[in-house]
Amino acid sequence: MRRNITTEIIIDATPEEVWKVLADLPRYCVWNPSIQQAEGVIAPGEQLRLTMYTPSGKRTVLRPRVGVCVPAAELRWTGHCLVRGLFDGERIFRLSEGPRRTTRLVHGERFRGLLVPFAGGLLADTARSFTAMNEALRTRVEAARAAS
Repeated sequence: MRRNITTEIIIDATPEEVWKVLADLPRYCVWNPSIQQAEGVIAPGEQLRLTMYTPSGKRTVLRPRVGVCVPAAELRWTGHCLVRGLFDGERIFRLSEGPRRTTRLVHGERFRGLLVPFAGGLLADTARSFTAMNEALRTRVEAARAAS
């Protein structure tokens, strides 16, 4: 079974400015409402350690592996719940340049596995947390741009 979640937002900054904040894992604790602690190196094949909180307050530690890293363009990481095939997710961030030095961020996740049909509440929480993260990222990036 498969299920996709996709969100998007326009940020008043260049893709390079957005990437600078998105790729700065140690600072996630300052601005990110859903991934409140992040460690690791953003490079293909590297494993991250992410402490995440759902909008309902549930804490989860994930250890996804970076699959794609194209600075100022795309970041993807993949994680698994217990064993592959049970509940797998590939998180995707795509940045594209828009008019007047803006960035269109598409932020989503592709879920696959045997437990996906039973994860309705979790997937609804995930969609809400993506929207909250997008808004917080926009606020952080635009504030940094205004300050410089």
